[in-house]
Amino acid sequence: MTMLDDRQTAAPWPAAYPKGYAVVDVETTGLARDDRIISAAVYRLDAQGDVEDHWYTLVNPERDPGPVWIHGLTSDVLEGAPLFPEVAEELSRRLAGRVLVAHNAAFDWSMIAREYARAAVTAPVEQRLCTIALSKELRLPLPNHKLESLAAHFGVVQQRAHHALDDARVLAEAFRPSLHAAARGGVRLPLLECRPLTEWYDSPVTPRAGYRPSQTQSWRPSRKRPACPYPNPGRYESDKPLMQGMRVAFSGDTSVDRELLEDRAVEAGLHVATSVSRLTSLLVTNDPDSVTSKTVKAKSFGTPILEESAFTHLLRDVAPATSVVVPKPSPSSE
Repeated sequence: MTMLDDRQTAAPWPAAYPKGYAVVDVETTGLARDDRIISAAVYRLDAQGDVEDHWYTLVNPERDPGPVWIHGLTSDVLEGAPLFPEVAEELSRRLAGRVLVAHNAAFDWSMIAREYARAAVTAPVEQRLCTIALSKELRLPLPNHKLESLAAHFGVVQQRAHHALDDARVLAEAFRPSLHAAARGGVRLPLLECRPLTEWYDSPVTPRAGYRPSQTQSWRPSRKRPACPYPNPGRYESDKPLMQGMRVAFSGDTSVDRELLEDRAVEAGLHVATSVSRLTSLLVTNDPDSVTSKTVKAKSFGTPILEESAFTHLLRDVAPATSVVVPKPSPSSE
């Protein structure tokens, strides 16, 4: 397709738009919560999407590199690379004061937030923008939501797919005309708040076939949570305390690592639900305007929605249940 002429805008530049962007791409050992970043690239852009500079680094994950056939980074290549805490300061300098832009930004942000949490450092990111979401806002005629399709739409040539530096370059070049198209059309940018993780615990990783298992991590054993011993007292009511037995569901990013937050809820006597139903007492999310299945269902059912900060405050004083559910004896028991 012919690249759009993004150098002309029909109206003054929107004053509400951000003053700068950090286009980011990370390659990782995998997609799970305990996978690690093995390379990162940042293109810094000014308010109108022009490139200011770029930066790239390898990162030693201290474990197997994952799908080498995708990213091409072997253990030998990564062995002498810096650890994430050694690059965190420079990465922070490039992210600070800017909106993080990525293709499927929820993933890149979650990986970055987890690395910062492991390093006991706060990530200097307040907002993110997903170019998939932006392409939907612009109603671009793309066959799918892959980066290569977005690049082809704007005539950007990709040279090394799944290499963080080239992926970030491609995205930066595709983001600029997208940004200008949004400005011309008066489109509100799909910005989302980023809440850094404030606590982190590693959990078990199941070894994958052909991978060399790490000998350096200390993993927390996985376990199935016991059934909640209290009956469901119903929905949460505003200005009243939580009550033991309430069914709580979570959606989206959380400041405290999700698993740890769920543990705290269980310890307080709440039932952690993996989905939203008419029996759900409340949904905890920092992005109530998102269109995830949980938020959509919660609104359709009239389920109360709380932000994480309000929920954690209420966790300090959960009202005791009025009764306990006694498990029925099995037919063989006496």
